[in-house]
Amino acid sequence: MLFRDSAAAVAAECLSGSLFFRLTEQFVHVHGHRPSASEVRSWERSIPVLANALNDAGLGRVEVLLEYGLPLNSKRADAVLAGVHPTTGLPSYVVVELKQWSSAEPDDDDPSLCRIDAYARAVLNPVDQVRGYCEYLVSFNGALAEHPDRISGAAYLHNATRFGVSGLFAAEQNEYGQLFVGERRGEFIDYLRSKLGAESGAAAADELVNGKIGPSRQLMAVAAQEVREREQFVLLDEQQVAYRTVLNAVRRAKQSDHKEVVVVTGGPGTGKSVIALSLLGELYRQGITALHATGSNSFTTTMRKVAGARKREVQGLFKYFNSFMTTERNSLDVLICDEAHRIRETSANRYTPASNRTGKPQIDELIDAARVPVFLLDEHQVVRPGEMGTVAEIKEAAARKGLHCRLVSLDSQFRCGGSDAYLRWVIRLLGLEPGGPVAWEPDGRMQLLLADSPQEMEAYLQERRAQGYGARMSAGYCWKWTKKVPPGQALPADVTVGEWQRPWNVYGDRAVGGAPPAALWATDPAGFGQVGCVYTAQGFEYDWSGVIIGPDLVWRGDHWVTDRTQSKDPVFKKSVPDADVDRLIRNTYKVLLTRGMVGTVVYSTDAKTREKLRELIGAAVPKAAVETAGVGGR
Repeated sequence: MLFRDSAAAVAAECLSGSLFFRLTEQFVHVHGHRPSASEVRSWERSIPVLANALNDAGLGRVEVLLEYGLPLNSKRADAVLAGVHPTTGLPSYVVVELKQWSSAEPDDDDPSLCRIDAYARAVLNPVDQVRGYCEYLVSFNGALAEHPDRISGAAYLHNATRFGVSGLFAAEQNEYGQLFVGERRGEFIDYLRSKLGAESGAAAADELVNGKIGPSRQLMAVAAQEVREREQFVLLDEQQVAYRTVLNAVRRAKQSDHKEVVVVTGGPGTGKSVIALSLLGELYRQGITALHATGSNSFTTTMRKVAGARKREVQGLFKYFNSFMTTERNSLDVLICDEAHRIRETSANRYTPASNRTGKPQIDELIDAARVPVFLLDEHQVVRPGEMGTVAEIKEAAARKGLHCRLVSLDSQFRCGGSDAYLRWVIRLLGLEPGGPVAWEPDGRMQLLLADSPQEMEAYLQERRAQGYGARMSAGYCWKWTKKVPPGQALPADVTVGEWQRPWNVYGDRAVGGAPPAALWATDPAGFGQVGCVYTAQGFEYDWSGVIIGPDLVWRGDHWVTDRTQSKDPVFKKSVPDADVDRLIRNTYKVLLTRGMVGTVVYSTDAKTREKLRELIGAAVPKAAVETAGVGGR
């Protein structure tokens, strides 16, 4: 959260004007950049309204938690009010979403979406928004997990009249989501009195803030139940908008001879695959013909294994992008293309029969296959030459066919502990945004450490595993990869740094010497003994991530230098321009550095680069780690 104090103190800070300076300073500390002018303006106009309502209700001792960050997520609730319930005497919490809207109307297609003049696209109804926050907190905060009745949610449109937003009341309202307007301020004050008593809320706030944060529900661990039975994920804000945008497109397609394309774009951990699975599960339960496709062997294989463990027909829901060369046009209702940044120019390869070589671009095959093709992508995760899944390419392909293309952008993220600051640090570190690298400032969400050796890195990760965390080591593709291992032999230790030697993950779909097949390296606990490459790590997450930056990316002077001669990746043929290789190597390390949910340990094989990283990261792996775990060379 950015600020916490009693309602009376918040009102006094608002009156003096100091609150907004303090919020801005704390925002910069937490997020690494200044808040937008519109965000500061919303604080100045909305927070005093809430503080005054609480004080007029006689609730000046209620604790107000402003810009309360949801656990393992970068989303923030405008305010969480903590106090004592006037009837039960137990802790009571109210999540408040504040809107300055004076008018809004429900979307024609869906009352859970609404439209206001300030936005070109539909946004989530504030009632559904605050309900999602309440449900999410119950799922992830230990103070509420056993007491879901202690939390309530309210959306307060303090500039609105009931007439101006009358259509929004059509959305379902319950304990987690109630709608109030400024014209009827008295109703909001009565509501607050019904949930909160006049006693101090400090102890209740402490209980919430110190509540045990449950681990993120790892995508693979719940995929089976997600697809076969019911939704296990709570979709928030623009995730819910993306989900509903697709379902509404499917409904339109069924009601008329209609076809449209939906593109969902967002960075790592914004929930693209969660949306994909939620959609697949819902469509599957409705009996709508839908398939999930990716360009990732690891991801598709894992989905088939986990989600289809007991039902063979579920395995058939997961395909590859090149599976649709001969599919009849519009034979599917929906095709969900996850990791769509991995779309290639053509589906044909050297093994493709001549009868299947249509000459069509792969993107056209995917659009043609379904009435509603859905593409979920992150343009900054393109790591191989020939990958061309970008928003521009998809929109251009849709336009050639005369199809409408709907775009939904995801901005919150759930990976890396929900730390926006960490993701921004990685992007700046690698020069994927202008401004140059900046020093890491711990934000309490993500841990970042520098190792002086791979032994230190591995030992520290072993300690984390002993504590019950998952961990993996990955590296840039800077060592040869032995792909054929004779039966009965162990994996060769291809990755060598001084005396430290470890094998790459298995190449292929068969386990070798206790090491899992490539597709399961990121999810099988036995994957820790090997070093993963970007092709096996991409699309997955684990608690702790160890990343070895190889000699293909080194710091010299005041900038990064990429050395393509140090890369052993066979996709970097001589015909690939230097500029493309540079971008793809940087993107590779961005992928590797954003796999960890709890923390990341970084090591560079280059001494000068380690010095630069020491300057930027600061915190080092505790020196006792190697001696404690006893990890050394092999």
